[in-house]
Amino acid sequence: MKLSVELASESSKEWVEAVMNDFDSFLQDHADCERKASAMAMSFVAKFPDRVEIIPELIETAAEELEHFQQVYEIMESRGVQLPAKMGQDMYVKELVDHCRSDVENRFLDRLLLASIVECRGAERFRLVYENLEEGELKKFYHNLWASEAKHGNIFVKMALNYFDEKIVYDRLNELNEIEAVVLSKQPIKAALH
Repeated sequence: MKLSVELASESSKEWVEAVMNDFDSFLQDHADCERKASAMAMSFVAKFPDRVEIIPELIETAAEELEHFQQVYEIMESRGVQLPAKMGQDMYVKELVDHCRSDVENRFLDRLLLASIVECRGAERFRLVYENLEEGELKKFYHNLWASEAKHGNIFVKMALNYFDEKIVYDRLNELNEIEAVVLSKQPIKAALH
């Protein structure tokens, strides 16, 4: 059984060029994304404390994302880059969440599956960053991050399978994956993760 989905679209060469041409801005956005990912995992714990089967993995994921934030921040410090004065709204994630169904059970499923897709997109983009960096510590960091984010994509699908039928999970995962490709295509090209 496959626990993640092949993304319905690939990130563009233009996106890679934007990141490579303004890597400091990418680092700032990346740091924000790691903070938000940690908070998102903990929000599942706060909103669904009765889903005891997944709480340990959610806590572990939140801690790992926070560790990634710390690592990105250390890279920023070494380059003299500060955190942004304000954490902006991620329009990519907002538009994806707008496609979630509203009743409690289906929203729970949709949010888990979107978390999977967002992690898979992050993994794809970290791989592209890794492939385009010159040899060195930064390249090693993004190589390791790529592997970690790919694992997170699987975790959220596995969590969903604790509570929902396999066919329901994969049918909805495929629907949301197609939606993600459209949402991504509408985002402006910039030195940001999304």
